[in-house]
Amino acid sequence: MKIGVLLSGNGVFDGSEIHETVFTLLAIDENNAEAVCIAPNIDQHHVLNHITGDEMDESRNVLIESARIARGNIRDLKEITSEDIDALVLPGGFGAAKNLTKWAFEGPDGDILPDVKRIINEMVHHGKPVCGLCMGPTVIAKALEGSGVKAELTVGSTEAPSPYEIDAISAGMEKTGAHAIMKEVTEIMVDESNKIVTAPCYMMEARISQIRDNIKMAVEKTIELV
Repeated sequence: MKIGVLLSGNGVFDGSEIHETVFTLLAIDENNAEAVCIAPNIDQHHVLNHITGDEMDESRNVLIESARIARGNIRDLKEITSEDIDALVLPGGFGAAKNLTKWAFEGPDGDILPDVKRIINEMVHHGKPVCGLCMGPTVIAKALEGSGVKAELTVGSTEAPSPYEIDAISAGMEKTGAHAIMKEVTEIMVDESNKIVTAPCYMMEARISQIRDNIKMAVEKTIELV
């Protein structure tokens, strides 16, 4: 069984969230499946100093940066179709909302990369599971906008501490046509009819062990739906 892992760079503030990505790869392996890391071959929106948060005067490529996490074993998203993988997982990190979409700047009105929209719609159309972690569900919501699929997704809950505006992000997903469901970091959201699994992960204040457990639950359910 091959599970695609769609990356958006290397580092929480301008790419993929590294903890979430590594826990995803670990959970896939622990379930005797094969991870297929993929990323778009595009320039990052920007490069941030992860200590200060300041923008740096340089450019980096999303595919090349994502290859750092994948230990070089990665494929260009353009080469991948739903025939190549049995399920797809989108780890979080601001790269999901800056490089795969423009949600970080324009909310649900921002653009999405055509190949990201294509692969998500292909997977859902062919009844193959899609899993979104952290900000990943916003990418799924944007990809399915106008498709007629009313996905049930979560980015977290307003009933527990979060460093982010869960209400506003959830409202944005609703604007795309998705249904936003409140879930805490100990829970996952399973849209059985559309085979879409989502988990809050670092959208909530949580210990790293809780992130591991949340992702393990999400990946196990995703594989169960294959």
